[in-house]
Amino acid sequence: MVPHLITALTGPINELEARILESMPAIERWFRLEWMEHTPPFYTAVDIRNAGFKLAPVDTNLFPGGFNNLTPEMLPLAVQAAMAAIEKICPEAKNLLLIPDNQIRNTFYLTHIRRLVQIFTQAGLNVRLGSLDPALKEPTTLALPDGSELALEPLLRTRGRLGLKNFDPCTILLNNDLADGVPQVLQGLHEQYLLPPLHAGWSARRRSKHFNSYEEVAKKFAKLLGMDPWLINPMFAQCGELNFSSASGLDCVQSSVDALLTKIRRKHKEYGIAEKPFVVVKADVGTQGFGLVTVRDAKELEAAGSRAVEALRTLDAEHPLGDVIIQEGVPTYERVNDAVAEPVVYMIDRYVVGGFYRVHAERGVDENLNAPGSRYVPLAFAESHHLPRLGEKPGASAPNRFYMYGVIGRLAMLAASYELEATDPDAEVYD
Repeated sequence: MVPHLITALTGPINELEARILESMPAIERWFRLEWMEHTPPFYTAVDIRNAGFKLAPVDTNLFPGGFNNLTPEMLPLAVQAAMAAIEKICPEAKNLLLIPDNQIRNTFYLTHIRRLVQIFTQAGLNVRLGSLDPALKEPTTLALPDGSELALEPLLRTRGRLGLKNFDPCTILLNNDLADGVPQVLQGLHEQYLLPPLHAGWSARRRSKHFNSYEEVAKKFAKLLGMDPWLINPMFAQCGELNFSSASGLDCVQSSVDALLTKIRRKHKEYGIAEKPFVVVKADVGTQGFGLVTVRDAKELEAAGSRAVEALRTLDAEHPLGDVIIQEGVPTYERVNDAVAEPVVYMIDRYVVGGFYRVHAERGVDENLNAPGSRYVPLAFAESHHLPRLGEKPGASAPNRFYMYGVIGRLAMLAASYELEATDPDAEVYD
């Protein structure tokens, strides 16, 4: 199903689409040269917003949880990418240990894990699941809605290696974002490949570092195409030590919101955009899409009992003190059956393997769609993969639109690569 694109069919994004298609050979060569210098994350999911006047990533997930949303037609791409990734890391690999999150009662997540098992099994690996839950002492069978099952087993640590009973893997694949810290059992593994690395988890990662890296990537890419990087880059600011429970320390947030809104207004005036700008305030550490606060005027943060301030109080209940990122809001003007939608692009290694639309019938164009009530519609990568159709009229070709999504997704993935290099694990000390 191809969504009905409204504003996306006119304005600067149309020009951007034309420029990207004209520059495709240069773009692909540029990516190849970048990947000669940098190592892509093992797998990545990027949330993208298409405002018609701007196309930009708003979040990058290094522990994707929605592979079950990819259509069966997309699986060959995923399997081929998985093969390439594994061969590059451990050519002799036979066994893969997959460590999921502890959401074993979430059937949606379990369906995602089963899809990962399917992809890596078809890539030629023996795949078994190990649990980080210390309470799990015996192998456990998990039932899925369609009647299939997954077996989850307790981890066994032997000196520098991690495995399961009668299972010694070459590679360990984490699908746990480590938001609660790095468990002892994962530390000091020097004899196996741990993917993604520990510093890709939210115990070390920060959104502000990622978007700082993305800004660098966007500037390089924009120079290649001779365009304004703002068209693909959400501006942002960062504030530290905000007390989420009392909302104290708001001065930095207020001044940053005011300054960022001023910058956005300037850009809107430059491009003749009538949209009223807004910013999104969210925790600098991952919150799985929850607790985002939309602000259209810094004055909304002045009154102690205001809706925005009350929303900030609930931003991160488990960690009352923390940093926040204030990000330029990018509205989405894509629709699936009149419901607001945003594309999510999935990648393994440096390859786009598919994607889907996150759709929410009860949310507005300026709201977070990663919320209860959202549903998922496959992108049309299945038919065309992500190969564009040269010569098509800008804005009229779905494959061209999806190729653009793939380019933006890969830019965010490259930024994640820069980010991980800048936070080298050798410089990290985990307690």
